[in-house]
Amino acid sequence: MIGKLKGVVDSYGEDFVIIDVHGVGYVVHCSSRTLQNLPPQGEAAVLSIETLVREDMIRLFGFRSDAEREWFRLLQTVQGVGSKVALGILSVLDPGALATAIATGDKAAVARGPGVGPKLAARIVAELKDKAPAFAAVDPALIRLTGAVEDKSAPVPVSDAISALVNLGYPQAQASAAVAAALKQAGEEAEAKTLIRLGLRELAR
Repeated sequence: MIGKLKGVVDSYGEDFVIIDVHGVGYVVHCSSRTLQNLPPQGEAAVLSIETLVREDMIRLFGFRSDAEREWFRLLQTVQGVGSKVALGILSVLDPGALATAIATGDKAAVARGPGVGPKLAARIVAELKDKAPAFAAVDPALIRLTGAVEDKSAPVPVSDAISALVNLGYPQAQASAAVAAALKQAGEEAEAKTLIRLGLRELAR
C-alpha cells in the first residue's frame, strides 16, 4: 500500500497529476483544490496517498494533508458517497471548512459539492456530526447550540433570535454563530431582542 508520494510533477490531467518518483510515473487523482495548489511541472511535490484496490483496478488518490485524506475516508463511510463525490466535496470545502460545516449543521455548504443533493448533504451532516468537532476550529458552545436548535431543545429566545437573523437573510450557520457569541456576552437569561441586537453587531464585524 502506498501512503505517501514524494517526487516531481510530470504533467497534469483534468482530475489527476502524474508524479515522477525516480523514473516511475504515478497517476494520482486529486480534488481541484489540491491540483490548484500543487507546484508547476518539473517541481517537487509531496502528497498523502489513499490507495483504492478493486478487482479491476488500483487507483491512487492524493491529498495535501493527512486531514484532507481522513475526510476523504470519512465521507465515503456515508451511503451514497463514493470517491468521486468525496473529491467533489473536498474541491469546494477545505478540511477545516468541511469540519465546521458538518459540526454546525450547515447542510447548504456541504450541498455545494458536485453531485451532492439536499438529501445526501443532510445524511452526511447527520452521520458525521459526532466526528466533525475533532477536526473543526469551532467553539464547542456553538456546536452545542446548533445541536439544540436542530433538536428544538434550545431556549425560546435563542431560537427566536436565530430565526430573526435568518429572516434578515443571513445563512443559518452564520446566524447561529452570531447568537452563540451574543449569548457569551449577554448570558443565558438574555431576551431575544438583546441576542438579535448583539448578534447583528457580531455579523457587522
